[in-house]
Amino acid sequence: MPREYDKLVRDRIPDIVEANGERPVTHVAEGEEYDRRLAEKLDEEVAEFRDSGDPEELADVLEVVYALAARAGVSRDELERLRTEKVDERGGFEDGVVLERVE
Repeated sequence: MPREYDKLVRDRIPDIVEANGERPVTHVAEGEEYDRRLAEKLDEEVAEFRDSGDPEELADVLEVVYALAARAGVSRDELERLRTEKVDERGGFEDGVVLERVE
């Protein structure tokens, strides 16, 4: 029985589906469609992490972030440099600081 997904998947998923004796129907997203589907995938992976707390879901989030960065012309090394720069300027999230208001 066919199952509908209509979502961006990792590159090797069609091979895995075929190895399981099923026939994947796919197309390659490009341009605006690819950008939209990456954004949707980010939301999906973040929701999966929020629901499960599984670190493997964080790895999925990171993979989508790397793909989004590449679309923006930013390498993984440059992304890490930008992240470190922000930590140096504004700090990270290790202390759990909640800004309630500014008076």
